[in-house]
Amino acid sequence: MGEILTKRVIPCLDVREGRVVKGVKFVNIRDAGDPVELAEKYYTEGADEITFLDITASHEKRDIMVEVVRRVAERIFIPFTVGGGLRTVEDMRNMLLAGADKVSLNTAAVENPEIVRLGSNRFGAQCITVAVDAKRKEDSWEVYTHGGRRPTGIDALKWMKQVQELGAGEILLTSMDADGTQAGFDLELTGRVVKMLSIPVIASGGAGTLESINEMFIRTNADAAIIASLFHYGTYSVKDVKLHMKEKGISTRL
Repeated sequence: MGEILTKRVIPCLDVREGRVVKGVKFVNIRDAGDPVELAEKYYTEGADEITFLDITASHEKRDIMVEVVRRVAERIFIPFTVGGGLRTVEDMRNMLLAGADKVSLNTAAVENPEIVRLGSNRFGAQCITVAVDAKRKEDSWEVYTHGGRRPTGIDALKWMKQVQELGAGEILLTSMDADGTQAGFDLELTGRVVKMLSIPVIASGGAGTLESINEMFIRTNADAAIIASLFHYGTYSVKDVKLHMKEKGISTRL
């Protein structure tokens, strides 16, 4: 028997112009609060990690707010991933120096896959997350970039295999069809990706009921769940989610 890995619960803070926001299927954006306060709140509630995405950075060609990252890093003591608008190894270095533990690449990786290898070689695979926004297209899934605005024609499953080979340490997989709907994760997509890859997969998009989170872990064996709307609007706390996971026999750190 191998060791049973604990499943991670990761609040995701989508940040626009210094505020946390949340949309449905990447549009209808609403304000959800201050990133530093929210990160600290989730940390004290028992989050395993925090992910912080500047959702307008690559679209507007604007650098991430290093200052916000610094302030968040001073207040929380769990792994902390930052993404959005990172285009060069230097951008990644600046984020890691500001206090992030990992960087997340999406648009930049699609435009220049070599950046995944360069980042992995320089900082270690454990620091490199590749975020994939995937949308169903008949019987496959297509990769979108620029905050879900731009279809690429790239097959999502092939792309994830490629970035694993390039040295990504984990995949943050968002189902655009499920994102913000609270109607449950895309179990088919997530399950296929987990089976196909040897690196950890974080499932994102669609967390609704406590049951839907458990079902995702049990049916897909993903390593972690990203949760945003449910936490930001106070439907559940991190602790609620973890207690419910424990009840269902899913290993998690309380």
